[in-house]
Amino acid sequence: MLRRRLGTAMLAGVALIGAAPLSARPVRHATAARPGAETVAGVSPADMRLHRSLLTLDTHLDTPASLIIPGWSIVDRHDVHGDFTQVDVPRMKQGHLDGGFWAIFTPQGALTPAATHAARDAAMMRGVAIREMVAAHPAVFALADKAADAAKFAASGRIVVYESIENAWPLGDDVSLLGTFYRLGVRISGFAHFRNNQFADSSTDKEQWGGLSPAGKVLLAEMNRLGVVPDLSHSSDKALDDALALSKAPLVLTHSGCRAVFDHPRNIDDAHLRALSALGGVIQINTVYVKAEKPNPPRDAAMKALSEKYPENRALAPAERAAFLAERRSIESQYPATDGSTFDDVMANLLHAIKIAGVDHVGIGADWDGGGGAIGLEDVASLPKITAALVKAGYSRDDIAKIWSGNVLRVLAAAEAEAAREAAAPPT
Repeated sequence: MLRRRLGTAMLAGVALIGAAPLSARPVRHATAARPGAETVAGVSPADMRLHRSLLTLDTHLDTPASLIIPGWSIVDRHDVHGDFTQVDVPRMKQGHLDGGFWAIFTPQGALTPAATHAARDAAMMRGVAIREMVAAHPAVFALADKAADAAKFAASGRIVVYESIENAWPLGDDVSLLGTFYRLGVRISGFAHFRNNQFADSSTDKEQWGGLSPAGKVLLAEMNRLGVVPDLSHSSDKALDDALALSKAPLVLTHSGCRAVFDHPRNIDDAHLRALSALGGVIQINTVYVKAEKPNPPRDAAMKALSEKYPENRALAPAERAAFLAERRSIESQYPATDGSTFDDVMANLLHAIKIAGVDHVGIGADWDGGGGAIGLEDVASLPKITAALVKAGYSRDDIAKIWSGNVLRVLAAAEAEAAREAAAPPT
C-alpha cells in the first residue's frame, strides 16, 4: 500500500522477481471460515445473501507481489493492519470475491536494453508465480482462459484467476512477446504506468508521443489479434483517444476514477466516459485518487525515507522485512493518515460513473495490494458493503451483477470474438 501514497519517486526501479513488495511478512495466520458463514459489519443478511449470489470479479489485483514474500501464504489469513496486505483466500471468502485479474506489475524504469531485459524477465517470472499459486492449490484456484470460464470455475467453488499486465514496458521492442504472455494466461494488458514508455504517454508524465506511440499502435493491433483486452488506465487522455479510434474491440480501464469527482490526471473526464461507453468499453472504479487529501508533511517525509531505506527493487531478507514492517507500523502510529479517502468517496466515484457511462459500462477494480483501500473499505473482506450501497441507491440485482462481473466479461468475450474474426479472415 506504499506505492500510490509515495507517488512516482519510489517507482523508478526495476521490479525484479525478488523485489521487496509493498507489504511484508505476515504477523498472524488463521484458517478460512466456513464458506457461507461469513458476515460483514453493517451489511444486512438480505444484502449479504444477494452479494453471495453474484459472480464477483475485481479487474486489478496487485496481490502477486505478495506471492514472493518468504513465508507468506495466500491461503492463510493476514491482517491489513499487521502486514498491510489486503487479499488472501480467507478474506476473499469473507467478502465473497470470486476472483479476477491478477496483475503482472512492473514499475517503469530506464528505457535501456539492460533495464528492459531485466523487466522482461521479472514480468515473466511474476506470471509464472501466479501460475505456481494455482498449481500449488488446485482445489482453491483455477486458471481462466475464456470469458465463459469465470462462472464455471466459481460454481465449482474455486477462485477465478485471469492474468493481466500493468505496464507493457517489459515487452521491449518485440510486441510478439505479448503472445508468450497470452499463453501464460494474460487476457488484459495496459500500455504505460506512472511514466512514459516506448508504447504510450502516461497520464502522470509530460507528453512525449501525443498519445500512443507508433509501437503502441502496433501493440494495440496485436492485442486485438490475440484477444487481449486493451487497458488504458494510467495512459494519457490522448492515448485513450487513439485506442478508442483504432481498437477493433472494446477497451477497459481496469482501475480508474472520475475526474468530475476528483480532478486528478489518473482519473477520466465525463466526455471520455461517454466515448468509452459508446464503443462498448468499461471503466472499473478503483479506491485510489477518489478525493483530494490534505498534505501531511511529517508522514510524507517518513514514508519517503522508508521507501528509500527499503526500495521496491531490492529483495529483503526476512530480518529486513520484519524491520520494514516494524518501521511502517511506527509511522502509522506516530503520523496517522488524516482526512483519508472513505468508503463514501469510493461510492461517489462509482455512482457518478454509472450516471455518466451507464450501468452496462462500469465495474470494480479496487487496486488491492497496490495502493488501494479506503477508510471503511480496507480490504476485500469489506466488499459486500459495495453491494449493499448499490441496493440502497436503487439498483437491481441484474444491474449489480453487471457491475460485479457481467460488464468486464462481455468486453473479454468481445475481444475473443475479434481474435476469432481476425484468425478466420483471409490473408491480405
